[in-house]
Amino acid sequence: MRFLFGFSAVLTLISLAFPLRRPAYFDCIIRKGMIYDGSGKEPYEGDLAIRGDTIAAIGDLGKSQAGIIINAAGLAVAPGFINMLSWADENLREDRFSVSGIKQGVTLEVFGEGFSPGPVRRASKAEADSLWTTLGEYFRYMETKAMTPNIASFVGATSVRIHEMEFSDRAPRPEQLDAMKNLVRKAMEDGAMGLGTSLIYPPAVYTSTEEIIELARVASRYGGMYITHMRSEGDRILEAIDETIHISNEADIPAEIYHLKINLSHNWNKIDSVIARLDSARRSGVPLTANKYPYTASGTGLNLRLPAWVQEGGAVMMRKRMRNARIRKKVLQEMEQGIPFKNSHPDNVMLMRFRLDELNQIYRGKTLSEAARIYGKSADETAIDLIVRDKSRIESLYFLQSEDVVRRVMQLPYVSFGPHCGSYSLEASHKYLSDPPRAFGTFARILGKYVREEKVLTLADAIRKMTSLPAGNLKLEKRGMLRPGYFADVVVFDSDSIEDIATYETPHRYAVGVRHVFVNGVQVLQNGQHTRATPGRVLRGPGWTGR
Repeated sequence: MRFLFGFSAVLTLISLAFPLRRPAYFDCIIRKGMIYDGSGKEPYEGDLAIRGDTIAAIGDLGKSQAGIIINAAGLAVAPGFINMLSWADENLREDRFSVSGIKQGVTLEVFGEGFSPGPVRRASKAEADSLWTTLGEYFRYMETKAMTPNIASFVGATSVRIHEMEFSDRAPRPEQLDAMKNLVRKAMEDGAMGLGTSLIYPPAVYTSTEEIIELARVASRYGGMYITHMRSEGDRILEAIDETIHISNEADIPAEIYHLKINLSHNWNKIDSVIARLDSARRSGVPLTANKYPYTASGTGLNLRLPAWVQEGGAVMMRKRMRNARIRKKVLQEMEQGIPFKNSHPDNVMLMRFRLDELNQIYRGKTLSEAARIYGKSADETAIDLIVRDKSRIESLYFLQSEDVVRRVMQLPYVSFGPHCGSYSLEASHKYLSDPPRAFGTFARILGKYVREEKVLTLADAIRKMTSLPAGNLKLEKRGMLRPGYFADVVVFDSDSIEDIATYETPHRYAVGVRHVFVNGVQVLQNGQHTRATPGRVLRGPGWTGR
């Protein structure tokens, strides 16, 4: 008995000193992929394990087991991509799946270019009760609906101004400015990422620099950032950059420029001055960044060709003014003089979407010059008449940029990416379907055309610009990198075949080459097919008080 007791004790001691190592078990293991961790460093071959909503381990996981095993040999494994300029806030209400984005590896859609889902005034109490009036209520509404991607939003300064002043072309009264600042404060406490502006469009075009600074100071107190579609992207682009820098300095807030570009051929030679201005500001301590889409055409409304003053009061008032012969004559005179869009030749404007089907059948896909020949009037008269008749801004493409400038901007180390579109499912309603190819191709185009084919960027740096760079700018916690303990937003793609196949002529075509996507640890794309899972979350900013 002594011998048996002694032998048992020895075995116990051995087991304590050298515990049996059972293979770890995870929900998913992505094996033998090339790990691009989001830092911009060169990749390495390894395994990545997911448990729950978290990256549990990275490295050689040996005999570890999992419910899902993905063979990623020869494939790139990266953090989920971040879309810094999304207009998916409306279409995700109708269609929660974000297929065009997910098929490119986009796991976070960020809203708020001037307009944001809240604050908003509702026509009736019943409508307000069934929907939302604040940004925080919108977030909660979307959480109850469930969606595939994560979402976040800036509070739009245009939405704030409309809430208090509608479409007035004047400075706010002191009590109105106080109310606007309170709206920004409320939105920041609800989780806004900061303050967003779109200063080229009415009514934001009526806003003074001082008004923006006052609102930005509120966002700054909550740790937010200022992000802007500047007043000019052409003739006065350097002055617009100076205004952005001034706002950043005065409000003590990081600033980012939306879709940094240079419009109109006579301005393209300003690219060296633009870069010098940005680099100089950054060297002097201004926390200044930008984002970009990889196309030479801008997507916006045909009404951008109209003077800002005639659009005061909103679309209904604008159309009423256009029916007045005296006002119409003045508008035509200003348009002929190049106000507000000097040298935007009708040949460079393509009409893409009308509200009325009969106008779509005649003019969709035509340049403004071609439409004018069909209509039988000058380009400016045609634009006015079509806007009034269609009762819409008429979605259009403006081919005003240089491919060389696109490449130069894309290479700047502080530039991330955003398609400036929604995220769509072709199988769903086309009510919000965007016409430019950007929604279907932006991220795939960068990785295919500009990385693999033209070598404008390295793959590691392009991934950094899609992941850790924007995540850091937004102050997101445990996002944008592949690290144990970080949220499992992961994309697996074939760097040799990823490609955008959407064009200006056929814009509604899904990108190819992305194999698998995970959002918060849940697989939403499997072998290129959407799983219909909806694990997306609202990612709230640093000022959120509901923690």
